[in-house]
Amino acid sequence: MAEVLITIGIIGLVAAMTMPSLINNHRNKALEAGLKKNYSVISQALAMYQAQNGITLTSADIRPRELKSLIMPYFNVLIDCGIGTEEEACIFNDLENSSNSDNIYKTYNNNTLDLGYFDDGQFILTDGSMIFIENSTVENDPRRYISVDVNGYLKRPNKLGFDLFMFQIDKNGKILPMGASGTDYEDERYYCSPTSVSTMNGAACTYKALTDKYYFKNLH
Repeated sequence: MAEVLITIGIIGLVAAMTMPSLINNHRNKALEAGLKKNYSVISQALAMYQAQNGITLTSADIRPRELKSLIMPYFNVLIDCGIGTEEEACIFNDLENSSNSDNIYKTYNNNTLDLGYFDDGQFILTDGSMIFIENSTVENDPRRYISVDVNGYLKRPNKLGFDLFMFQIDKNGKILPMGASGTDYEDERYYCSPTSVSTMNGAACTYKALTDKYYFKNLH
């Protein structure tokens, strides 16, 4: 009996030591698959827009706050969350009082994320993924971002570079993973770093996550 108890104890100890790693690996594989899937979904939406309208949608073609209405019909949308600066938004960004913002998101290294680049349009897809639009109301502002929370805003970790990833529409109509050459957040030293204090740290991780085969294995 003593030997049986000792064996059971050893098995329990080994399980306790390995279970967190197994859970983390499973989560990271799911996040990796979600990123690749949503990259394809976003690319297909822009391609369908081009096919139906006969033009490539470039950053210069999109007027302020127009991007959401142009591309949302090409996604399988479950819930339209409106605009992030409206109180009924799924993730509310209070421009006048940031302490009242419904900010559940963090940067790559757990600091508060700047919601200003995720509040010009929001909608949830039928698979639970959530799309965020950056399409400023300011004329001549070229920033046209499409971001995605690959496992939904109600599921953790809710961190930029973990389950939240950013893409950018460039002047030629290409959808680029943020961090790629020519994107607004390219420098990994500031935007995909364990030590950066930037409120956009994690933005450049999208490109790294898609090109570095060890990226998700190293997420903790």
